[in-house]
Amino acid sequence: MCKYFIPDKIKLVLNKLHVAGFEAYVVGGCVRDTFLCKEPKDWDITTSATPDSIKKVFENYQQIDSGIKHGTVMVVIDKEVVEITTFRIDGEYSDGRRPDSVIYTQNIIEDLSRRDFTINACAISDTELIDPFGGQEDIRKRLIRCVGNPKERFNEDALRILRGIRFASVLNFSVEDKTKIAMLDGVEKLKNVSQERITVEFSKMLLGENVYNTLLEFKSIIAYIIPEVLQMIGFEQNNPHHIYTVYEHTLKAVASIDSDIVLRATMFFHDIAKPSCYSIDKNGVGHFYGHPEVSAQITERILQRMKYPTREVMDITELIKYHDAQIGNNSNSIKRLLNKIGELQFRRLLKVKRADILAQSLQYKEENLEKLRRVEKIFEDVIANNKCFSISMLAINGYDLIELGLCEGKQIGVILKQLLEKVMDEEIKNTKEELINEVKKCL
Repeated sequence: MCKYFIPDKIKLVLNKLHVAGFEAYVVGGCVRDTFLCKEPKDWDITTSATPDSIKKVFENYQQIDSGIKHGTVMVVIDKEVVEITTFRIDGEYSDGRRPDSVIYTQNIIEDLSRRDFTINACAISDTELIDPFGGQEDIRKRLIRCVGNPKERFNEDALRILRGIRFASVLNFSVEDKTKIAMLDGVEKLKNVSQERITVEFSKMLLGENVYNTLLEFKSIIAYIIPEVLQMIGFEQNNPHHIYTVYEHTLKAVASIDSDIVLRATMFFHDIAKPSCYSIDKNGVGHFYGHPEVSAQITERILQRMKYPTREVMDITELIKYHDAQIGNNSNSIKRLLNKIGELQFRRLLKVKRADILAQSLQYKEENLEKLRRVEKIFEDVIANNKCFSISMLAINGYDLIELGLCEGKQIGVILKQLLEKVMDEEIKNTKEELINEVKKCL
């Protein structure tokens, strides 16, 4: 476990509060990340000073008051915002999401006792560690454990259930038994959480290195926030290419691809329609005809409901639609698919196909990976040699056709498309002279 290091600008804040006669500590996630040898993205400071006192201590600095109703003053130091929050005790959580009131306290331990997990309930200054709930030891054990009574913590704020899953996935931690039971028992409290917050936590847990084990362990909670997932859980594929259930295969594929939200969300949803597309032949072999298209349609509805950005929805659903497409082992086939989805999506699709193979039966793994490698090699040759696969890559454009006497309008687009087809099929070369000669034949 790494020793903690506090940046100079944060030390300056702590020192100014100490000189003014107040207690002050860095707290929460930045302490946890420091102990894990990770560089914190943000540094949060907690202090015995009230907001008015904080403002007075930093009266010569730019301040932002947007969080002051929660006891937070934001101070701009070296062009960066530092959040300084007064020690506090939360009141009742009548909506199961946010405290009805906040009470300031002079006791750091009372402040730490309201936090979600022990790993987030440590505070440090230059020389002192405050760790009343064993957070440092839980970090060493790689354990997610609630501060105090888990049921009470999740009753206060149901989002903590998803945060616990996210921490387990991202940090590669396990969840302590009592905390896990309370998470599973409290799943219906998630109805109090906004869709936006659910989506943020789900996306983060998808990106974790421990995503397979975590989302398998908490599958009932994942199915609660995305009901369409339920039919995948325990669904046997009865196909020689598959050794896992649909849900297990899905998570294996997620864990086998880059930690990128478009790629991981693609793998999570790529087979979501398999149960509804399932059929079995006379030999008892399961098939899933048409599942890519149906999976793309279902995924589009889910992602729109979950309020994902429009660009991500389009990219994810397109990759799902083509994830099972057969790509011919020749440049013409590759150029035609490039024409449909573009270079970026084609590169993503290769990663999707690789992850899909890695999550299937070992019996066909090497054969399928070798096929994919051949496609990758031809694709790289197409890109390296700038082989034409889109109208914008043609050596002529609409203005050239107008100079030949063609009128502006649909005919221009039709002719350019016909030229592209012949260039991709290598019937003619992509040179201005040869393309113009081809057009003249039709005039």
